[in-house]
Amino acid sequence: MFVDEAVIEVEAGRGGDGCVSFRREKHVPRGGPDGGDGGDGGDILLIADPKLSTLLDFHYQRRYKAERGGHGSGSNRKGRRGKSITLRVPLGTLVYDAETGALLADLARPGQKFLAARGGKGGRGNAHFATPTRQAPRFAEKGLPGEKRTLRLELKLLADVGIVGMPNAGKSTLISRISAAKPKIADYPFTTLVPHLGVVQYHEQSFVVADIPGLIEGAHAGVGLGHQFLRHVERARLLLYLLDVSPFASVAPLSAFQLLRRELELYKPELAQKPALIALNKIDTLAPDERASVHEVQSALEAQGYEVFAISAYTGEGLEPLLARLAQRVAALPPPEPFLEPSPELAQPQHQPTRVYKEGDVFVVEGALPLEIVQRTDFGNQEAVLRMQKRLKGLGVFRRLQELGAREGDTVRIGEVELEYTPDGGGDA
Repeated sequence: MFVDEAVIEVEAGRGGDGCVSFRREKHVPRGGPDGGDGGDGGDILLIADPKLSTLLDFHYQRRYKAERGGHGSGSNRKGRRGKSITLRVPLGTLVYDAETGALLADLARPGQKFLAARGGKGGRGNAHFATPTRQAPRFAEKGLPGEKRTLRLELKLLADVGIVGMPNAGKSTLISRISAAKPKIADYPFTTLVPHLGVVQYHEQSFVVADIPGLIEGAHAGVGLGHQFLRHVERARLLLYLLDVSPFASVAPLSAFQLLRRELELYKPELAQKPALIALNKIDTLAPDERASVHEVQSALEAQGYEVFAISAYTGEGLEPLLARLAQRVAALPPPEPFLEPSPELAQPQHQPTRVYKEGDVFVVEGALPLEIVQRTDFGNQEAVLRMQKRLKGLGVFRRLQELGAREGDTVRIGEVELEYTPDGGGDA
């Protein structure tokens, strides 16, 4: 089963909590704090695997959650890091943010990775907060939640040559003849329901050929099967228009060529400008006196600047010069341009600046730093709450609340946490 689109939910692991602990050993009366840090949560990575050709696995499983980090413990023992999840996708997979539609990654190279969701950082144990004036801190940080997002995966096959033609033009027969691909072949429209990839070996050179399901008029607008598979033509470096010149063709070859070019141009104008060759197929069905019509078609297409080859995919007639030219053209073409330049695998996220505003009767505090301060706070620990208030005050949050007219008892929301405001800079969760 061929699946070229999937929507998945990924959630990285939460960081482990830091530990509150004090060294208690014989003959060590003033041991001090020794609470260890929590481990980081596991990440979720996507990696391009050239052995895959479909997104079928993501059709059956749509949610992925990495392991959370282990909690810290006494004697400065750090919690273990949560196990990451690596999801393998085919070459040519585009990764979009399903909510915004932004393109996040183009996994076009074997082994290329994309950090889909970053694990949360572990909280620090109380050993980190000992100072000359606070020698016995009785609080530790909680671990941060892992990133959570919904992704849309879209596969655009990576092929050197894309075979484009009307239904029953002989695309499947051709790819089965020149490669090891074994598509279904029959004499009825839309025999090919999914694209097929085949590797062609010509002397010392090899290249990948894609058999794109038959296009018909209106394919760019969703008619027939064309709309579903036109995206796979985008990656092809060279197009091979395959035209049926047999007496049984439903559309005359010159009309078929114009129709195919028009559908590509209406879908994306740059597709019709791709380098292309033309093959006139099924010459084996023509009597010797009928082959003159093929020469007329060939001359008309060559007059438009195309290289044209008369072939029979069924008998193999004319395939040798066609393959030789395909190999030559592919070798001379530059590699395909990626849709998005690869970014560093573990690039640091950009921090959102702090912002305080009023929304109805609630005062809202936004920003990466105040959100992290609140998420790391254990609200069941009074020392931890006092430290949170001090840090928020240092960011200017309370000063801004006063400027906005906040009064004692008003609700202040930071992330999912709501606090009760008091003018002296304190607050109760």
